[in-house]
Amino acid sequence: MNAGEIAHLDSSVPNMPITGSDMIDRDSNVSPSGFGILIDNGKFSKITDSESLQAEFASDWDGNETSYDHTIIDAESCAIIPGLVDSHTHLIWGGDRSSEMRLRQSGLTYREISDRGGGIRCTVTSTRALSIGDMVTLGLSRVNEAARYGTCAMEVKSGYGLDLETELRLLDAASLVSSNTDVSILPTWLGAHDFPHDMDRSHYIEELLTNQLPNVAEQGIANWCDVFCEEGWYTNEETELIVNHAKDFGLESRLHVDEFVDSDGLSLAAELGSVSADHVAKSNHDSRQKASDAGTMQTFLPGTPYVLGNTLDLPFGDCIDNGWAFSLATDFNPNCRILSLPFVANICCTRMKLDPLASLIASTVNPATTLGNDSITGKIAEGHTANMNIVWSGDIDGWCQTPGENPFSHNIISGNIV
Repeated sequence: MNAGEIAHLDSSVPNMPITGSDMIDRDSNVSPSGFGILIDNGKFSKITDSESLQAEFASDWDGNETSYDHTIIDAESCAIIPGLVDSHTHLIWGGDRSSEMRLRQSGLTYREISDRGGGIRCTVTSTRALSIGDMVTLGLSRVNEAARYGTCAMEVKSGYGLDLETELRLLDAASLVSSNTDVSILPTWLGAHDFPHDMDRSHYIEELLTNQLPNVAEQGIANWCDVFCEEGWYTNEETELIVNHAKDFGLESRLHVDEFVDSDGLSLAAELGSVSADHVAKSNHDSRQKASDAGTMQTFLPGTPYVLGNTLDLPFGDCIDNGWAFSLATDFNPNCRILSLPFVANICCTRMKLDPLASLIASTVNPATTLGNDSITGKIAEGHTANMNIVWSGDIDGWCQTPGENPFSHNIISGNIV
């Protein structure tokens, strides 16, 4: 009841992202203050002015939150936005790589740190030592923190096992986390994250194709495969081989591409029909257009260059000007321990001048279109799953303007207050 602005974001064709100037069109995406929302059986049932809603359903409401059989929340003129969708996370892993900041400050690159025994392989050693109970405990702790910051759905990658046993255990843990939280968890197999110490390149790729992939498919938990397609890790040719084999097992792809250099990874993702190509910091104009034409979402992960101390110059303006769909995600991982999408959006708005509404669309509707889950739409509209957040401010822009504080008083997932 008594909401401030409501970012309903219901201006696009169903299951299609919002792009171009529509991403900053407030008239089409935001309702004025004074509305109320009725939630029934986990869905938005009715959205209308608060006076009409109260007259029909709570005519003698005394302002008490639990005066009726149903819960009534007085938003007190605070804005409401959809539940946030984090479409790229490395949720479950063990260990500590805090020492790498000092190495980066001394001038070592990501590749050089990896060659010295740091990076992904360091985390693999720690993660292999975790029991499934340890993994679930870590995963739940992190999911709960993400939910505090408004997240209702998370894509969750394996990738810190680099062997069959641990990769399957990571996916099992993600499934168990999913069954113990209101947050929707959508797992991805990332066996091709790096190469293990104890196996050469060609043998590990054979291991991925003939051992891990068939067993992952039989396990039935992963929704997608992913490959770290980057200079010094997996080549475009190796990526294409793995992705095409995964298709034979019914797994579509989401890819890490063009994080450090432009290796035409985004172009490859478009050719392969990947639902999403992530990082894409260095991709060229032609590749971005090709991805747009192919329906491959460009997912930017600004938290990563931020924590690595790299330049923040992602091409949000070009994407809007050219009508290229894009999303934002946290890339939560051992080097980028960010579980707050509002903080990620704050980086984009304050450091790269992205409009707060555009950043919200890139954190809700747009990533939702890549998940293949009809219950996750990133919208506030009648008939849709009731995922939403109540903001501290009456203006929706307040959702990403408190980098050191939680901007939400309530996170509601499927109609339940989290």
